[in-house]
Amino acid sequence: MKTVAESFSHQDIRPVISCHNIVKKYGSSTNEVTVLDKVSFDIYSGEFVAIVGPSGSGKTTLMNILGALDSPSSGTYTLDGELVSNLKDDELAIIRNTKIGFVFQSYNLLTRATVERNVRLPLIYSLVLSPTERKKRIEAVLQSAGLSLGYLKNKSNQLSGGQMQRVAIARALVNDPSIILADEPTGNLDQSTGKIVINSFLKLNQEGRTVVLITHDLNVAGNASRIIQIQDGKIISDELNGNEPKRKLT
Repeated sequence: MKTVAESFSHQDIRPVISCHNIVKKYGSSTNEVTVLDKVSFDIYSGEFVAIVGPSGSGKTTLMNILGALDSPSSGTYTLDGELVSNLKDDELAIIRNTKIGFVFQSYNLLTRATVERNVRLPLIYSLVLSPTERKKRIEAVLQSAGLSLGYLKNKSNQLSGGQMQRVAIARALVNDPSIILADEPTGNLDQSTGKIVINSFLKLNQEGRTVVLITHDLNVAGNASRIIQIQDGKIISDELNGNEPKRKLT
């Protein structure tokens, strides 16, 4: 099996995500806890990468750093060629709203809002799209996430877990980000529904988006084209999982 470095060494490609010696610590100097310990890796445009580790391994903290929701205690994080630590709060907000789409285990939907309103939320700061264009965009991303438009007016608390996760995926897509970060997106779902959700990520990756999926489940991670394993805040392996995009689950 080729290593990641060997796979890209012959190509003149700049990574879209680059972490170098990332350290994250919490607490005071007398009661300090190291959650991430010198984590380094690159992720290239169009990859589907699974970051796998048990509870407490540091994987969610790492995702928060990748999503510019948190900052490392030391080390450097470069996103699409920009050193994230050099960016101002308003610049980080723009990146989070346009370049990165987030999907969380707990969905993070407004429970009494309609599906349409939940998906529309990231467009609130968009001055470019007309109301008609917004409606078309919302319908397109819902269909891309595999949810029928018949649910547009349903409130999210009227949906199943799988349907809520597909709404969350549609919301992550509505600003057309190039990177999708998903934190345990199948964690609250049964196996059958989880396969449907994973197929949505496979489809997004096949469309050319970079997908980074955080999971504790090696079976879920097996759908990615690359697996990074993290334990006790350190990367213990980083391997390609086949050179071709994974096929849809059956």
